[in-house]
Amino acid sequence: MKRPGRKFFSRNTVIIAQDLLGKYLVRRVDNKIIRAKITETEAYCGPNDLANHASKGLTPRTKVMFGPPGHAYIYLIYGMYHCLNIVTEKKGYPAAVLIRGCELIPPPNLKFKIFNLKLLKKRIDGPGKLCRELKIDKGLNGKDICISKELWIEDGERVSAKLIRKSKRVGVDYAGKWKDKLWRFMIK
Repeated sequence: MKRPGRKFFSRNTVIIAQDLLGKYLVRRVDNKIIRAKITETEAYCGPNDLANHASKGLTPRTKVMFGPPGHAYIYLIYGMYHCLNIVTEKKGYPAAVLIRGCELIPPPNLKFKIFNLKLLKKRIDGPGKLCRELKIDKGLNGKDICISKELWIEDGERVSAKLIRKSKRVGVDYAGKWKDKLWRFMIK
């Protein structure tokens, strides 16, 4: 499948967060491919967004967010859960989309007579669970997903605006007026 190029990730973060819905997050582990349809995202928009890690400036942790778009920004929360973000907009402007949920896609070589594919499609809600299932950790932090052979995005079905639900972002009550932004997007 075709990958979105650098231009795709160089646009407005809120638009990208919606456009990622229906695309596929792909992870190669050893010689196996894990493919998951993206079903939920959140936008984090620049240095003024108090929910954004980069609102406190450039640090060793946020350095990737200040880099070019199309790179993975991966961090650890609660000392045990990894979260995957894709850097957006332009170099020097820290913005990213958090991948919050997905649906694992069964490998194409499964025998239809043996497996019920509906039962195999597994929905994963929560960025920590997503990273655990796709074996994503800080070792992939900074990877260029436009060219990586370990972690990338592939084009998928375009999701109609009518099928996208918007809500407040999760766990950002500390962010003042930024906590009320409807920058969390899900496929209905």
